[in-house]
Amino acid sequence: MSDAQVLTASQMRGAEQALFDAGMDVFELMQTAAAGAAEWVRRIAAGRSVTVLCGPGNNGGDGYVIAHLLRRAGAEVHVVAPIAPKTKAAQQARALWGGPVQTSGGAINGGVLVDCLFGSGLSRPLSGEHALLLRDLAARHQQTAAIDVPSGIDSDSGAILNEKLPKCDVTLALGAWKFAHWSLPGREQMGERRLVPIGIGSVAGAAQLLAKPRFAAPAADSHKYRRGLAAIVGGAMPGAAQLAAEAAMRGGAGYVKLLAEVDGQPVNAGLVHDHGALDQALSDERINAVLVGPGLGRNAEAERRLALTLSARRAAVLDADALHLLKPGMISDGMPVIATPHDGELAALCRSFAVLAETRRDRAAALARVSDMVILAKGPGTIIASPDGKIAIAPPAPSWLSVAGSGDVLAGIAVSRMAGGTDPFTAACEAVWLHGQTARICGAAFTPLDLARDVSAAMARGK
Repeated sequence: MSDAQVLTASQMRGAEQALFDAGMDVFELMQTAAAGAAEWVRRIAAGRSVTVLCGPGNNGGDGYVIAHLLRRAGAEVHVVAPIAPKTKAAQQARALWGGPVQTSGGAINGGVLVDCLFGSGLSRPLSGEHALLLRDLAARHQQTAAIDVPSGIDSDSGAILNEKLPKCDVTLALGAWKFAHWSLPGREQMGERRLVPIGIGSVAGAAQLLAKPRFAAPAADSHKYRRGLAAIVGGAMPGAAQLAAEAAMRGGAGYVKLLAEVDGQPVNAGLVHDHGALDQALSDERINAVLVGPGLGRNAEAERRLALTLSARRAAVLDADALHLLKPGMISDGMPVIATPHDGELAALCRSFAVLAETRRDRAAALARVSDMVILAKGPGTIIASPDGKIAIAPPAPSWLSVAGSGDVLAGIAVSRMAGGTDPFTAACEAVWLHGQTARICGAAFTPLDLARDVSAAMARGK
C-alpha cells in the first residue's frame, strides 16, 4: 500500500472491493481494521475505561470488534448503539462482542470515547438525536478518538456538517488518508491523525500527500548557467519582485536576475538587475525560467510586461497581479507554467477560464486541466494540481506564514526550482515543502525577508 495516498470515499470503496475480489471477506477486513485501531485505543486509554459509540453500518461494526478486542485485553468497555446493526458484517461484529449494548449514553463516564457512529460514507448532517448523543458522551469522557473520520464531517471535502461537534484528540484513518484529514475546516476537529494499515493497495489516480524532496548538491563541474538562470520581472512595486528574488537566490538556481527599475531602492549586492528594455532582457537564451506577477500592477504597462514575458516562451511562474491579468490564449501550447493563486486569485482564474466546480480541490484540478498550467492553490490547505490529473495535498504548514510577502517568497522558490530544470509539478511540490520548512526554521512572528533568507537552511533539511 501507499501510506501517502489520499482517497475519496468512492476510491476507498473501490480499493476495498479489490480486496474482496481477491478473496477477502468483509468481516475479515473489518477485523483487520479494528485490530489496528484497537491497539491505538488501548495505548491511549492506558488502563482507563473505554466507551465505544457504534452506528448501524460497517463503521459501527468496527466499533463492536474494537470493543471485543479491548475487553479481551482486560479493559473496562461500554458499548452504546442508538441503532441496531444493519449490514451483515456489522451484525457479525455485534455477535462477536456479545456483551450489553445501551441505546443511550445514560450516565456513562469514562476515560476514552471511541466514535464509530458514522465513518467516511457520511455526506449529510447527523440527526439531532445522534449529534446530541455524541456531544453528551464526549463531554463525559476525558478523551475522544474517532475511527476513520469523525462523525459529522464530510470525508471528501472536510466540511463540518453539524454545529458544535466535539473535537477529537486523535483520529485513526483506516486503510488510507481521506481528503477530510487534510482539509479545512474538518481537519481542525481531528486532533492527532494516525494511519491504520489494512492492506489497501495503491489506487490509480489517487492524490498524494506532499512528500519530503531530496535535494542533491550540484555536479562537480557545475557553473551558474548549468544550475539555471532565473529571471524575475518587476513592475510598479519593485519591492515584491526583490523579495521573490531573495528567495530565488537561495532556492537552488545558479543565477538570479531582476528585470526591473530599482533606482532608489536597496538591492541585495549579490542580485543582478537589468534596467534595459524587457523584450531585450527576455531574449537572453540562457534564461531557464521566469517569474512575473509580484508587484507587477494591473495597468496597461503591467499587461504589456506580462504579454512580453509570456511571448518569450520560457518556463514560467505566474503569481499575484499576473493571475488577474491572465486570459485564455496568452500561454503557448506546451509552455511549462506554474500558477500560484490564493483563494481570491483562484476564483478570478476560474472566472477567466470558465471553470465551475464545487470544492477548492475540484476547482484547482479543473483549472489545471483547462488552462494546461500546474495550479499551486496556496493557503492554509495548499493543493497542487497538474494538467494530467496528478494532485498533491500539503500537510499543514505553520500558520505564521499568514504574513504579507509570504506568497512572493513561495513564487521565488518555485521559479528557482524551475530554473534548475525541474518539471512544473515537481517544482511546485518542492517549493511548497521548502516554504513550510523555512517557516518552521524561522519560528514565530517572522518577516517575509526573514523567510526568504532562511530558504537555504530549509534546503539543507532535504538532503
